[in-house]
Amino acid sequence: MTKKEKLIDRIRNNPKGVRFEDACKLSMLYGFEEKGGKGSHRVFAKKGVKEIINLQNVGGEAKPYQVRQLLMIIERYGLKEVE
Repeated sequence: MTKKEKLIDRIRNNPKGVRFEDACKLSMLYGFEEKGGKGSHRVFAKKGVKEIINLQNVGGEAKPYQVRQLLMIIERYGLKEVE
């Protein structure tokens, strides 16, 4: 199992306690591009996906509901990892 696969598996199995940087990395693995953000927020978007992803850094971790939203969007659109 590669590092990417381990990261994805770990986040899917437990969206609580996900490091903020890992959540951002997961977004980029699925082709989302960082479009900005202020302070503790990062905003990601992807062409062909209506929703945007907003991740907030709270003490080094992403908010669990935001991680679940990211996972729902990945599943809803059937997104695949980008090389």
